[in-house]
This record gives sequence, C-alpha cells and structure tokens, in this order.
Amino acid sequence: MEISRTFFIIMILLFVLHGTNTLSDDLLFLDYYKETCPLAEEIVRRNVENAVLKDPRMAASLLRLHFHDCFVMGCDGSVLLDSYGAMVSEKLAGPNFNSLRGFGVIDKIKYNLEEACPYTVSCADILALAARDSVVLRGGPTWGVPLGRRDSLKASFDGANLYIPAPNSSLEILIENFKVQGLDIRDLVTLSGSHTMGRARCLSFRQRIYDITMEERYDKYKRYRTFRRILESICPESGNENQLTPLDYTTPTRFDNHYYINLLQGRGLLFSDNTFVTQDHEGEIIKQVWAYAADRDLFFASYVNSIIKMGNINVLTGQEGEIRKNCRFINT
Repeated sequence: MEISRTFFIIMILLFVLHGTNTLSDDLLFLDYYKETCPLAEEIVRRNVENAVLKDPRMAASLLRLHFHDCFVMGCDGSVLLDSYGAMVSEKLAGPNFNSLRGFGVIDKIKYNLEEACPYTVSCADILALAARDSVVLRGGPTWGVPLGRRDSLKASFDGANLYIPAPNSSLEILIENFKVQGLDIRDLVTLSGSHTMGRARCLSFRQRIYDITMEERYDKYKRYRTFRRILESICPESGNENQLTPLDYTTPTRFDNHYYINLLQGRGLLFSDNTFVTQDHEGEIIKQVWAYAADRDLFFASYVNSIIKMGNINVLTGQEGEIRKNCRFINT
C-alpha cells in the first residue's frame, strides 16, 4: 500500500513538472500585444520602412541583429546592451565589432513604443518583428511572429565570440554551431539564404579569394576565375579590410533565391557559404541548394519555418528577465 502511494505521488510530480515545461514552451503566441499595445506591430513596421527607405542596406542589418541576438543565450535582446560596470557588451565581440548596424533604428522604435505603451513591448520582440518587416520590404515572404519574449538582464561577450558562426567556418563547424542552438542542417542551409541581401567587408571574404580550392585551380571553363578576379580587385591580400561588396551580386537589395543560384555558379561570396557545395561529401546539402535555386516559393516556405524556429531559441518568458525601458541598458 505504501509503495502504491509513493508511486502515485511521484507520477503527480512528474506530470506537474512536465506540464510546467510544456507551458513555458507555448508562451510565445501571435497577437500577444493585442490588448496591451495594439499598435505595436504597426509602430515597428512604420519605423523599419522609414529606415530602409533612407538606407536600403538597413534591411539586411536589422535581420542580422536578430540572428546575432538569438545565437547568444537565446532571443533575449542581449545583443542590444551596452557595456556597464563589469558587464562587457556583445557589440564589442569579434563577430559584431564595427560590423553590426541598426542599433539607432531599434532605439527609435523603442522610444516610440514607450510613448505608446510604457514597459510593455520587449526589445527582443522588437528585433523579431524588425527582422520580419525587413525581409518583407525587400520582396521576401511574410509570417506571423510569435511574441512574448522578455529581455535579458545580462550580455555575454564570450558567448558572442564562441557561438556566432564565422564567415570562414568549415561545413562541419557550421553544422555544429547550428546544432548547439537546436537547429538542424536544413535550417542551416535555409537560414543562410539571408545572405541574398546585404554586404560584407573584405575582411570577411578574403580567405574565400586567396585559399583556392582544387576545383578552382583547374577551372577549365573559367567558371570561378572571373568572379575571383573581380573580388581580388576589391579585396587585395592585405589592406582594405572595411571595403564592402554585395553578398549577392545578382540582386543585392532583393530577398530572393539568387543566393543559391550563385552558389551553384561558383559565385558565393563567403567561404562558409561555398562549403555547401565544396564540402558536402554526402551530396544531401547540394540537393537542397538545387531545390531552392529552382523554386523560390519552396525556399520562402522553408525560410519562414526556420526563422520562426530560430526565434524561439531559449526565450525568456513569464517573470524571467524584464521589459527594458531602454534597449541599451537594464532597468534600474
């Protein structure tokens, strides 16, 4: 009788714990601000539109902010924090320093939201909405953004250096980077399609030019040589670190599937991008590249699924974290 009672109590505890975990996974949902800040999405959208109209490159920059936020401790707005006291900002980490842009746009959005509904909309949610609106403004797909994230009370300088994929990463390292975040190989190839817009610094693609693969060395039909010579004129073996060039030479300001077409033509800008073709020994990844190159709608549908999945990485909800008044600092 005593064993049965103990077993029954254990089962109840397991049920409660399991139910709690499931609930925390479901706290992000559409129309989260419908009652508390009904104009939230409109305010974000209007500000993103204005920013991208003034600077078309800003669309890619805002999308990138969301990525770099989510890959360090989760989608919690930590990338927006400035250094304070003993806390070192993620903005100073190698992948972000003199590279990430768009912080002023986020500041303006946050200011307008605080005017409309104080202490209500998180900086993490602003990043997720701005990323979606940036994609749409450049001709990409739209999606409903699950909301309800809260903001981190800390930043992780070390995490930014460790977890954000480098432009010179091997395919094996890229797969591991994404796996750590709960994202699979399909997510990796799909989300890398974000490189269909924006620009990169010479520092980021120099290795792609001067570390010549065997396939490029014996390039009988000059498929790779011409593009490499263009890049050499932009990015010499030394110097010109901050010289910019489009990630997608064909349609540099459009969100489309030309990124994958470029890869198949040997025109991927970053070393890491080209690994999908040069280091895929099993041949499964290149099948996905071919599929996206041939079918823009397939890429768009897959992208929506993967970016929503990414936007759920280790989110803070409920009473975790806080809703910052200023995205650059924790509340005091």
